[in-house]
Amino acid sequence: MLGRRHFRVKVLQSLYAFFQGGEPRMQVAEKNLLRSVEMVYELFCLEFSFLFEVIHFYESRMEDAKNKFYPTDEELNPSTKLLQNRLLKILTENKHLEKEIRHFSISWTEEQEMVRKTVMKMKSSKDLLAYLSSGKDSFEEDRNALIKLFRKQVANNADLYSFCEERNIHWHDDFDVASGFAIKALMIIPEDFPATGQLYQLFSKDNEEEAAESEEFLAQLFNLTILHSEEFEKLIEERTKNWEIDRIALTDIIILKMALAELLFFPQIPVKVTLNEYIEISKHFSTQKSKQFINGILDKLVSDLREQDRIKKTGRGLIQ
Repeated sequence: MLGRRHFRVKVLQSLYAFFQGGEPRMQVAEKNLLRSVEMVYELFCLEFSFLFEVIHFYESRMEDAKNKFYPTDEELNPSTKLLQNRLLKILTENKHLEKEIRHFSISWTEEQEMVRKTVMKMKSSKDLLAYLSSGKDSFEEDRNALIKLFRKQVANNADLYSFCEERNIHWHDDFDVASGFAIKALMIIPEDFPATGQLYQLFSKDNEEEAAESEEFLAQLFNLTILHSEEFEKLIEERTKNWEIDRIALTDIIILKMALAELLFFPQIPVKVTLNEYIEISKHFSTQKSKQFINGILDKLVSDLREQDRIKKTGRGLIQ
C-alpha cells in the first residue's frame, strides 16, 4: 500500500530513536517500526471516519433547520442529494471499514467544534452548491463530488491535520500519504463494490505477497543499517575528513548509513534510485545544507565502492 520512499522515512525515524538510545533492543525497535507503518492505515480509516462525522453533522443541522420557528422554504425542503450520494453510501455501509473504525476506537465526541467548522465551510463551498443544483444524476457525478469534498474538507483541513499530529507524532509525515490513498480509493471504488469488501485490497491484486515483501524490505533495511553501523561509519569517516563525525547531524549520518545498506545489500535496487531517494529525503528531514552534503558524500562513497567492486546489482538493466 505504501511506497518505498515512505518505508525509508519510517526506517529513518526508527533508526533515529534507536541510535538516540530510545530503543535499546533491536527486536523491540523493529516491532515498533512495523507498528508505525500499520498506523498509516489507522490514519486512512480516521480520515474516512471524519468524513462520515461531517456528513452526519450536516444531516442533523438540516433536520434542526426544519424545526425552527420560522424556517425558510429552502430549510423546509433542502436538497438531500449529498446524503444520497451513491459512493458515500458504499463507504458508510461497508462492514469492514465500520469494523476497522471501531477497532481503532475513533471518536469525534470531543471534536464537535472542529466538525461544525468543517460543515460550515462545506455548506458555503462552490463545489457543493454546484453539485446540489446540477440537475444531473449519475454515479460518476457522485464520485467526482465526493472526491472534491474529501480533498477540501478532509485532506486540506488544517484543524484535522493538527488534531492528528497531536494524537500521534509520526502522523505529521503520514497525513498526506493517508489522504492520497483515501482519494485513490474514491477514484477506483466500483459501483458494485460489496459491503464486505476491504478497501486496501483495491490497491493490489496480490496484497498479501506485496505486504510480505514490504515487511521484508523494512526489516532488512533497518537491521542491516544497525548491524553494519560501525563499518559504515568508517566508510563515512574516510570521506568526511574535513568534518568531525560527531559534529555531523545524526540524521545525516543515518541517511548515509541507510544508503550504504541499500548500495551493498539490495542488489535489486538501482544505484541511481538509492541516491535520488536519500537526497530527496534529506531535503525534508535534515538541515538546509544537508542535500548538498549528502549528495557529495554519496557520490564519493559510490566511487569508492565501485573501485573496490563491492556494488553488485543484478537483474535487467542493473548490472554494473
